[in-house]
Amino acid sequence: MAKKLSLLIVLLVFLCGPIMAQDKSFGLGIILGEPTGISLKLWTGENSAIDGAAAWSFREKGFFHIHFDYLFHNFSMFNVKKGRLPFYYGIGGRIRFENETKFGIRIPLGIAYIFEEAPFDIFLEIVPLLNLVPDTKFDINASIGFRYYF
Repeated sequence: MAKKLSLLIVLLVFLCGPIMAQDKSFGLGIILGEPTGISLKLWTGENSAIDGAAAWSFREKGFFHIHFDYLFHNFSMFNVKKGRLPFYYGIGGRIRFENETKFGIRIPLGIAYIFEEAPFDIFLEIVPLLNLVPDTKFDINASIGFRYYF
């Protein structure tokens, strides 16, 4: 399992290297909660981004989790004096590796504080999930985290 995770991290860094050098819209950081691990975010437009994580769940027996989401950001919902505080929502997918690999649909809802003078953001999200394979079951994730933008 450790070899697979190391390979995944190296692959993500290798693939994202050209993106980081071009436009500084790529963020890499930590996600804490359910699950806990490495968080990625790539802005694809002024109000849209692709978000993902490679993480571990510490519930039950524990498992490895990968997710990717397409996010939309509403910057007009909250007014702050410095930085920006968008509400975001989206849709994505999750694969959970345990005895039986599970696949589900994610609907992330969150807020992110984007610092004005530093290449950081911090975020808080709650994510309703609908597991589809191998059986249909509702679940929920919640996390906080931060990312540094290159």
